[in-house]
Amino acid sequence: MRELLSWQVELMGFTPLCAKLAREGIEKALLEKPDLIILDIMMPGMDGWEAARELKAKPEMKDIPILAATALFRDADLKACTEAGCNGYIVKPFTFQELQAKVMELIPSVSPTYQL
Repeated sequence: MRELLSWQVELMGFTPLCAKLAREGIEKALLEKPDLIILDIMMPGMDGWEAARELKAKPEMKDIPILAATALFRDADLKACTEAGCNGYIVKPFTFQELQAKVMELIPSVSPTYQL
């Protein structure tokens, strides 16, 4: 999933930073200050909700949008994404067009380089 997302983000004209685990992703995000964080909710160790809360608690990260990618689609699960600090969510499986629309919704000032 990580490799597929990375490829899709590259097609949109972004330079992805990838991490296998939440802790590694948090550390990279703090160093790089990305335009957007796409965060899987179900990860080993620290889950995406906890990672989102930790990121949003840092003043330098509070304005960076987080998009939750999740296979959980019950209303309570999606509400938990918002409560954890995610600015939006996308339910797996999703299409490239759905991902692109969500990314552009969260960072509208950036135009994609690739359109389907």
